Amino acid sequence: MTTYRLLLAAGLALAVLALSLRLLHGRAAPAVVADPLRTPGVLNPDVTQATIAATICRGGWTRTIRPPTEYTDALKRRQLRQYGLAGPASAYQEDHLISLELGGHPTDPRNLWPEPYPRAARVDVVENELNARVCNGSLSLVGAQEQESALKHSDG
Repeated sequence: MTTYRLLLAAGLALAVLALSLRLLHGRAAPAVVADPLRTPGVLNPDVTQATIAATICRGGWTRTIRPPTEYTDALKRRQLRQYGLAGPASAYQEDHLISLELGGHPTDPRNLWPEPYPRAARVDVVENELNARVCNGSLSLVGAQEQESALKHSDG
């Protein structure tokens, strides 16, 4: 048997084994989601429907309120322990439950949680889409905040 055929057979055997294990053990581990007791979400009192043009809809505004990485890195390490999560801190983004783009409080620990990658990157896209809808008037600020909270408290 040639090396190519040996590798092909080994690859096929691995694929069958992986499929068998998946069927035998069922669904993958549940997603890590924000704990509604530890991380209920807290709003920034400066952001309301009446102030969105001067706050979340103004380019660069979130840079003016984003907490320093020293703060979020220390909080992430503490919250990883509180959530009982393993692995390197770099596998998580210390994320705002209600994002800054949607009027979340920048530093309140009840609005921050260790969201695992790659989920964090996927959710960032949703946050930007919700912000765009709030800013173009097709969705209220409260409606966007409710959608974001529901997303981060579920495995959606």
